[in-house]
Amino acid sequence: MMNLKTLRNEKDISQQKLASAIGSTQQSIHRYESGDYEPDIQTLSMLADFFDISIDFLVGRTDIRNKAEPVEQYDLNYEESSIVDEVRGLTPEYRSCIAAMIKVFKDASDIGKS
Repeated sequence: MMNLKTLRNEKDISQQKLASAIGSTQQSIHRYESGDYEPDIQTLSMLADFFDISIDFLVGRTDIRNKAEPVEQYDLNYEESSIVDEVRGLTPEYRSCIAAMIKVFKDASDIGKS
């Protein structure tokens, strides 16, 4: 549970408030953060949902906070794959900005085709 304390501090909530939010106890949260105890999969899921992150990030297996999103299978070239990787590392707010910019460019491109 390498990132639990960091996530909790970022949200500025106490162990007790987090415990109440996921139906646990303050003592359990303390034990998870100290590494004395590992949560079961249901608790991991509740924690990941609470923080809107992946379980892999929660337990320290990755630096990518985002949950895996279902995507269609595409064959991407190296450039496209690099762009996707960069976008996945952005916050949801920045992703929305990128999407808006793409729409502007696409609309401008469509005007030139008329």
